Amino acid sequence: MTVFVITFLLGCLSVMTVRGRKGNWPAGMPVARPRLVAVGGTYEGTDGWPCDAYVVQERMIAAARGAGGTQLAHMAAALALGAVVAERPQHAGTREEDLVECAQAAHRAVRTTALRNAAMPDLASTLDLVVLDRAEIPRLRFAHVGNGEIWHCPKGGEPHRLTTPHAFDGGPLLRGLGLPTALNPEVGSVALHPGDRVAIVTGGAIGALGVARMKELFTGGSSPVACLDRMYDEMAAEEPKEDATVIIAEFVTA
Repeated sequence: MTVFVITFLLGCLSVMTVRGRKGNWPAGMPVARPRLVAVGGTYEGTDGWPCDAYVVQERMIAAARGAGGTQLAHMAAALALGAVVAERPQHAGTREEDLVECAQAAHRAVRTTALRNAAMPDLASTLDLVVLDRAEIPRLRFAHVGNGEIWHCPKGGEPHRLTTPHAFDGGPLLRGLGLPTALNPEVGSVALHPGDRVAIVTGGAIGALGVARMKELFTGGSSPVACLDRMYDEMAAEEPKEDATVIIAEFVTA
């Protein structure tokens, strides 16, 4: 059985190697479809408790940050993102309100777990979600809960925040997945043009860099990879206690 599996895998690798050779794209083959090309990462904080998580797909990007600063924080973020992926928001309608339903599903996942376990009464998470709609005029829909931020960086234009943080000066979350209060996510949309970028940052990155500096870095003409590297360098100098996640995605059509 082992020999068969190894032989089969080697056969697959051979096929993939042939198909992956560089060359002219055959006439009549479809061009690449509009998508989000993303780079991102989490700068691990010094307090030792992981709290950030994110997922990147072709037309959907989401980041979550577990609240509380304990070992339960990452569980809350993972529960939130698991619910988002299961909802498949990039395939579940094109209305802004459809993302409300997705955020509510994530809220229920975190809240239900908290209610079923007496050791997790404070389980909560943020959520920042973007979805690319490939319409005649492509647009980005977004949903936001918590103290993270979503930025729109138009090509050749000035970056600006699409969302408002649901916390004041590092205080407790005013809105969060899993909290006893009713969830009221912020949703919206913005038209996209080739070369536009969108960035998602969690509260740890905002605390380490500041909004003004973050805007300066997004304004620069560097590539998403170079911008992320610069952010990492500056966060390393600050040594943030909390996780700091940054995802930068560019809208491409070819």
